[in-house]
Amino acid sequence: MNAGFGPKSYWDRRFAGAGFVYGEHPNDFLKQQSLELKPGKVLCLAEGEGRNAVFLAEQGHQVCAQDISTEGLSKAQQLARKRGVSITTHCCDLAEFNPDPASFDLIVAIWMHLDPALRATVHQRAIHALRPSGHLLIEAYSPRQLGLSSGGPTQLVLLIEPAQLQQELTALQPLILREVQREIHEGSAHQGYSAVVQFFGRKP
Repeated sequence: MNAGFGPKSYWDRRFAGAGFVYGEHPNDFLKQQSLELKPGKVLCLAEGEGRNAVFLAEQGHQVCAQDISTEGLSKAQQLARKRGVSITTHCCDLAEFNPDPASFDLIVAIWMHLDPALRATVHQRAIHALRPSGHLLIEAYSPRQLGLSSGGPTQLVLLIEPAQLQQELTALQPLILREVQREIHEGSAHQGYSAVVQFFGRKP
């Protein structure tokens, strides 16, 4: 069972078309924060069609992309080949995914919308999977997104307040934790003024 924004069948249908639903370019927040990081081992959670994973591979990182959708990860590999880089993929439900401790330098979760109990579990597993001095980067929609039509879940339970994120990530040093409203242009699915929470933290 996938306790999040749609089951596997939903995402396989969504990603089955020829185009890239969220585009081929990386998330803006990820791009801004990652450019000064040294190349390392990276895990992208709920990565979908691979745009962020491929961008990070282009920056010299060794990248694993996790997602529940086989269709999405197939397109991630397609995009990697198009860009001349290599990534690995891992198809599984996040409820069943528990990466090895201290195995990644950077973990990325862009638009990973889960119910609160599973989200907290995934965040704790991510913290354990980071190496010392490793970073966690998250962008997610806040409850203020419900009043907008630019994308994201329509269920309040899948949206997150900055205070909730802070509470779930107390083991990390927060370098950035903020709610912002910004223009997002990512493929056909995310277009326009959006209310988001951004987190970039470091493991001591």
